[in-house]
Amino acid sequence: MISMEEPTGTVPVRPMHRFDESKLTAWLQANVAGYQGPLKVTQFEGGQSNPTYRLETPSSAYVLRRKPMGMLLPGAHAVDREARVQRALTTVGFPVPRVHALCTDDGVIGSWFYVMDCVQGRIFWDATLPSIGREERPRYFDAMNATIAQLHRVNYASIGLGDYGRPGNFFARQIQRWSQQYVSDVDGGRNLHMERLIEWLPAHIPPGDDISLVHGDFRVDNMIFHPREPRVIAVLDWELSTLGHPLADFAYHLLMYRMPTAFAASLVAANLAVLNVPAEEEYIAAYCRRTARQSIDRMDFYIVFNLFRLAAILHGIRGRIARGNAASANAERTAAALPELTELAWRIVEATRR
Repeated sequence: MISMEEPTGTVPVRPMHRFDESKLTAWLQANVAGYQGPLKVTQFEGGQSNPTYRLETPSSAYVLRRKPMGMLLPGAHAVDREARVQRALTTVGFPVPRVHALCTDDGVIGSWFYVMDCVQGRIFWDATLPSIGREERPRYFDAMNATIAQLHRVNYASIGLGDYGRPGNFFARQIQRWSQQYVSDVDGGRNLHMERLIEWLPAHIPPGDDISLVHGDFRVDNMIFHPREPRVIAVLDWELSTLGHPLADFAYHLLMYRMPTAFAASLVAANLAVLNVPAEEEYIAAYCRRTARQSIDRMDFYIVFNLFRLAAILHGIRGRIARGNAASANAERTAAALPELTELAWRIVEATRR
């Protein structure tokens, strides 16, 4: 779930993720309006969780997202939720790919999947946006800021998502969920700082319980920008979306200012003034203006919570590697970052005690 400069192209479908393409073709003909073959299937190189494929025909291109094969943790890889939230957001003009159809029949390709438009645009894996000119760069950051603020202002109940998550006690429930997932997935190994965070976080939850639709993995490489304009035309990867606390979602996005330099989505080593990238304080202020907030208190907690959650996700990748069903060829390199994330989170905790 975290970018370490994975490639964005496609490769032949990996042996562990192959399926009967003739069955898929028959399903597409029956369920995707206007579908006309022949079909060419390749697999996207990036992505750690749900295997993702490019479906190409002479007249159209689609993306297929599926559950991985093999033993899965309960509630994980819910492609039906991804399809549902994207369909709902389309109705209010939020930028997401159009979903064509969802398949819940394991007999077609071996697991549930959905098919959506393949949106043509620009994806940036490096948060410094090196291919963008200095004068234009702030407008791209402002576009990201505006998009996450727009998401948090969506009236989720009015688009049929009132039951998309359990309202209230978001942090307590999330901390419990990721703690249990860590504890139960013994294949991923143990980490001392992770276990310390499991104890610290429940005792330091800030007061207040805002609720909005949250993406859960909102970062620069999960957005497609217009080919020429500083405008987000699609937000991708809704696997972790739910009803939750908007500041948890925003703080995760804000990790680009805090992440270790090994991560492509990191701005830690960048000279923001030279790049003409807004400072973290400016970026927070812009979000607050857009969401009618005066300020954000206890940002340290929100950052630590997100580092913990991200570490739990990487721990899950470690488990899938051990079980032999990791989706990405880069999974092992990504999962190796877990100790650095938990150490960073614990340093922030210790700093709050001084």
